[in-house]
Amino acid sequence: MQTSREKSETKRLPMMPIRDVVIFPYMMTPFVVGRESSVRALEEALAADKKIFLATQHDASVDEPRPNEIYSVGTIVTIVQSLKLPDGNIKVLVEGVERARVVSISEDEGFFRAIVKTSAYKFEGGQQLEALIGRVTSLFEQYVKLSQNLNYETMIAAVRVDDPGKLSDTIGANLQLTIEEKQDLLEIFDPIDRLTRVADVLDIEIEKLNMDRTIQGRVKRQMEKAQKEYYLNEKIKAIQKELGRGEKSEFDELKKKIEAAGMTKDAQEKAVAELKRLENMPPMSAESTVSRNYLDWLLAVPWKKKSKEIRDLAYAEKVLETDHYGLEKIKERILEFLAVRRLVKNPKGSILCFVGPPGVGKTSLGMSIAKATGRKFVRLSLGGVRDEAEVRGHRRTYIGALPGQIIQMMKKASTRNPVFMLDEVDKMSTDFRGDPSAALMEVLDPEQNYMFMDHYLDVEYDLSKVFFICTANVLHTIPWALQDRMEILRLSGYTEQEKVEIASRFLVKRQRQETGLSEKQLSFANDGVVRIIQEYTREAGVRNLEREISNVCRKVARKAVKTPKEQFSIQLTAENVPEYLGVPKFRDLVAEKKNEIATAVGLAWTEVGGQLLRAETTLMEGKGKLMLTGKLGDVMQESAQAAMSYVRSRSHQLGLPRDFYRNLDVHVHVPEGAIPKDGPSAGITLATTLVSALTKIPVRGDVAMTGEITLRGKVLPIGGLKEKLLAAHRHGIFEVILPKDNEKDLPDIPENIRQVMNLHFVEDMDEVLQYALEKPLEQLAVPLAPAVELAQPVAEENVTH
Repeated sequence: MQTSREKSETKRLPMMPIRDVVIFPYMMTPFVVGRESSVRALEEALAADKKIFLATQHDASVDEPRPNEIYSVGTIVTIVQSLKLPDGNIKVLVEGVERARVVSISEDEGFFRAIVKTSAYKFEGGQQLEALIGRVTSLFEQYVKLSQNLNYETMIAAVRVDDPGKLSDTIGANLQLTIEEKQDLLEIFDPIDRLTRVADVLDIEIEKLNMDRTIQGRVKRQMEKAQKEYYLNEKIKAIQKELGRGEKSEFDELKKKIEAAGMTKDAQEKAVAELKRLENMPPMSAESTVSRNYLDWLLAVPWKKKSKEIRDLAYAEKVLETDHYGLEKIKERILEFLAVRRLVKNPKGSILCFVGPPGVGKTSLGMSIAKATGRKFVRLSLGGVRDEAEVRGHRRTYIGALPGQIIQMMKKASTRNPVFMLDEVDKMSTDFRGDPSAALMEVLDPEQNYMFMDHYLDVEYDLSKVFFICTANVLHTIPWALQDRMEILRLSGYTEQEKVEIASRFLVKRQRQETGLSEKQLSFANDGVVRIIQEYTREAGVRNLEREISNVCRKVARKAVKTPKEQFSIQLTAENVPEYLGVPKFRDLVAEKKNEIATAVGLAWTEVGGQLLRAETTLMEGKGKLMLTGKLGDVMQESAQAAMSYVRSRSHQLGLPRDFYRNLDVHVHVPEGAIPKDGPSAGITLATTLVSALTKIPVRGDVAMTGEITLRGKVLPIGGLKEKLLAAHRHGIFEVILPKDNEKDLPDIPENIRQVMNLHFVEDMDEVLQYALEKPLEQLAVPLAPAVELAQPVAEENVTH
C-alpha cells in the first residue's frame, strides 16, 4: 500500500475565515456570512467562478482576525447557493472540493485574498488498502449505531466508496470531535495516513460511546426507580388527602417535632443533619431504618418537659407518715431537701443512697418520695449488670444498637426531673466488657451529669434535674469513688414494736384485701402479731412477717368459703397462732439463757441485719495446740489467737499455772459451721469463753457482748451497733457489753430500745469479765490445780448453775 504525490497546483482565491466549524472536502455545509470582509470575499467569488478558500480561525471570539490568527490549511469550496437575508447577512451553502495550504495572504479591497497550494496524491490499490477501508467502514457503522445524532442509512450510503481520501473526509466531517481534532485531520494530506488516523479516532470514540451508554443505562434505571417512587409517594399523598389525613409528608412532621422538642443547640443540629440524610436515602434501605430509629430516640427523650413539683412540706410529711412507719432520719432528710427546693430557684439534683438489710422499705421509700414531691418514678435494677454499655448504650455502628438504660428510663419517665431509683447498686459486677460502676460515676456526679454523654445519642444530655436514689444492702462492694458521690443514709432493721405497728397499719390490711377477707372475718390481736414476729420470723425487715400474715389469711379464707358469711369471725391471738402456722420455726431464746461454762453470746452484723453468735471452748489433754472451727475468716482467727495470747499473759491474775497451756489443746468453735464468719468484733466473746473454760466460772446466758480485743486486753470499737442491739432485743437479751468508744453511737438507737436495755460500756477485758462471768475472779482459790488436771472435769462441770 503506497501513495505518491502526483502534482501540486497553486491558485489565487478570495479567502474567508470561518468560526467554530472545519469544512472537509466532499462536505455540504450551510452557514451565515455576516462580517463585512467576509461578505465582500463572497461577492468576489460569486462574480468569478464561485470558488472560495475557507479556513478556520484560532479564536472564534475575534471578529476581525489577522492572517496569523487563521489556520494555514483550509478547504477550497464551491458556492452552491446564496441567499441574502433581510438583516443584510447572506446564507450560503457550500460544497468542499479539496484541501489546500496557504502560501501567502494579502488584503485587497477590504477582504483577504490568498495564494494556496493544492496537492493531488496517487495510490496503488491492494489487499492492505481494502482491509483498511473495510475496517474503517465497519468501525464507522458501529459508531453510527452507538451515536444517536446520525442517520444510519444515510451515513452507511455515504461511506460506500473505494476512494480512501473521500472516505476519510466523509467520516471525519461526521465525527463528534473538537475543532482542534478536526483541524488535525484536515491537515493530513496523504489519504492513507488520514484513513489510518480516522481508524484510530473511531476506536477511541466508540469506546467513549460504549462508556456513555453504560452510564446512561444506569442513570436511566435509577431515574425510572426514582420516578416510580415519586409517583407512588404522590399517590400516597393523594390517598391520605382523600382520607382527610392531610398532605404533610413524614419528613415535614419530623422537622416540626425537632423544632418543638426543645433540644439543645448541638442536639438540634445533629437531628436536622440526620433528617437531611434520611430524606436522601431510599426508604427501604437498612441505613434509613437506623437513621429513623436514631431520630425517634432523640425525639422520645424529654428535653424540656418537667413535672410540676409539689413543694408543700406539710403534704410531703403527711405522705411519708402515711406510707412508712419509723425511718425518722430518712424522712427528715427528704423534708430538708424539699425545704431547700422552696428557697432556691434552681438547686442541683440530690443523690441519696439508702443502705440497709432486705425488707426494710428502701424501694418503697423511693416511691413515696416521688409521690410526696409530685414527680414521676422510674426504677432501674442494677443487680448482675456487668456491661458498661448497659449504662452508656452502644454506638450506632453496631446492628441493633440502643441507648443505655439511663436514657431508656428517662424516655419512660417522659420528664426531665423524675425520681430515678438505681436499685441494688452494690450487686454490679465487672468483666472484660467494662465496669458499669465506673460509668455510673458520671451519672451520679452533680458536677458532671449535666452533660451526660450516651454512646448511642452521641449528644450531651442534662441529668442534673433528676433526683437519684440508690439502694444497697452493703457498702463494701461499692467502689469508694462511687460512694464519695452519694449521700449515704443507713436504714437499720425495725424493732419489735415497729414491726407490730407496721403489721397493724399496712401488712394486715394489704393481705386481707388480697385474699378477699373483711376486718370482721379476720382480725389480728397485738399479742398474735408479736408471737409471729418472735417465733416464726427472724429478720431485720418485714418481708417474712408479711409472708406469714399472708399464710394466715389464706388459711382463714379457705375456712371462710366453707362457713356461712354471717357466722364467720376469727381473731388471731398468741394462743391460736400455731393452729395456722404450725410448729414455731425459732426457739424462744429466753428459755436458753442458761449460765454455762465456756459458752458466751456474741453479737454479729450481717447483710440482713444483726444476729446472735454463740462461741464455745473446750479443753483437752494435748501439746498446747489452738484449734479454731466454724468456718472462721482470717480476721476472726487472728482475734481468737489474740484472745489466747491475752489469757496466757494474764495467767497469774486469773489464778492459772504458768504452764497451763503446755499440756492442753484448746478448741474454739462457733456453731452454724456452714455459714462463713469474719471480723474482729467477736474478740471479747472468744476471750470470755477461754477464761470461763480455764477458770470453770460459768458465763451469764442473759448477757451479750461485742468488741475487738488487743493483746493488752483493751476493748476497741465496732461497727453496726444499732443492728446488733436490735438483734439482742429481738432475741430477748436486754443486757449487753459494748466498747466505751461506741457510746457516741447511742443517739442512733431508738428511744424505746435504750430504755429497756442495760448497756455496759467497757474499756478493757477486766471490766468485760466483771459483767460477763457469774461470779467475780477475786473469789478464785489460788493456786489452781496443775495444768494437766484442768482438762479433766470440764465435761462434768459444763452444766447449768
